[in-house]
Amino acid sequence: MFNNIGVSGLVIILIIALIVFGPAKLPQLGRAFGDTLREFRNSTRGMVEDVTVEKQDDTKQIMEELR
Repeated sequence: MFNNIGVSGLVIILIIALIVFGPAKLPQLGRAFGDTLREFRNSTRGMVEDVTVEKQDDTKQIMEELR
């Protein structure tokens, strides 16, 4: 997604963020963004684990029916 931004693009984004939000709000915004990203990652990991367990259970049930 961000493969083509480069260093100059990141600098421009940071300058715009400083102008829009101000230097006092940037740490709070970064922390909130990090917390949101962490929660999203944990949620998707939980969903993947649930699907994997369901798939294993279905496979076991199919194997038992074939016996």
